[in-house]
Amino acid sequence: MPLVTLAEVLQPALKNGHAVAGVVTLGWEDMCAYVAAAEAENLPIILQAGPGCRAHTPLPVLGKMFVYLAERASVPVVAHLDHGYEFEECREALECGFTSIMYDGSRKSLNENIDKTAAIAQMAHQHGMSCEGEIGFVGYAEGENSLGTDPAEAARFATETEVDAMAISVGNVHLQTDAGGRLDEERIQAIESLTEVPLVIHGGSGVPNDQRLSLAADTAICKFNIGTELRQVFGQALRTAVNDDPDQFDRVAILKQTHDPIMQATRNVLRSVTPT
Repeated sequence: MPLVTLAEVLQPALKNGHAVAGVVTLGWEDMCAYVAAAEAENLPIILQAGPGCRAHTPLPVLGKMFVYLAERASVPVVAHLDHGYEFEECREALECGFTSIMYDGSRKSLNENIDKTAAIAQMAHQHGMSCEGEIGFVGYAEGENSLGTDPAEAARFATETEVDAMAISVGNVHLQTDAGGRLDEERIQAIESLTEVPLVIHGGSGVPNDQRLSLAADTAICKFNIGTELRQVFGQALRTAVNDDPDQFDRVAILKQTHDPIMQATRNVLRSVTPT
């Protein structure tokens, strides 16, 4: 089926009490495994190209890869630009076939974040595509600290930007290598009481599975971004493949051995955000 927009998968999620996984892509091998997992679970999936991915592979190439996979998939697939920082980069993504863009103005002042996000959301909507924004900076493990989202500011942000999804800072952290943290459910409830926009959790790898499930079922959180835990699986599978046969040198043969472990891990992720 063709690519779908972020709004097309998040609005049903909001209505029906589940979430959709936004999986961080880095190359062809993980993209294929992600889509295979979504087909096995018969669930939609959001393929995300973040800054690291884009530094390695140009947007025009990524767009064609996403479109190719989506058109051959039996489930809805969203092509999503994650953490776009410039207007031109977001525009280029739309021109390259992406159906959703996330503009990250969370380091900027509230007024500047609103103004720039609104302009990019308008551009996306003019193309018939979706836009995600971020209000309240989400920090990084062993790096910048999270600032937390003010509910009143979130309400204003949602209204004035008209985004299709809103990433919030509620105790989540990017690049966590373990799921030891829990999100601030009181802050989440305060935010969702003031807006009807689907909410997004970046740094979802740091959220325990039981809380992912409960938040997906009972709150307006409709998207969990998952990257680190899947990259860890890829790394381990790659090390195993190389170490099991030190004489092996063919790149394709080695990378093929990462498919099944990533696929199974992704199926587990999809189940962790979709209450049965």
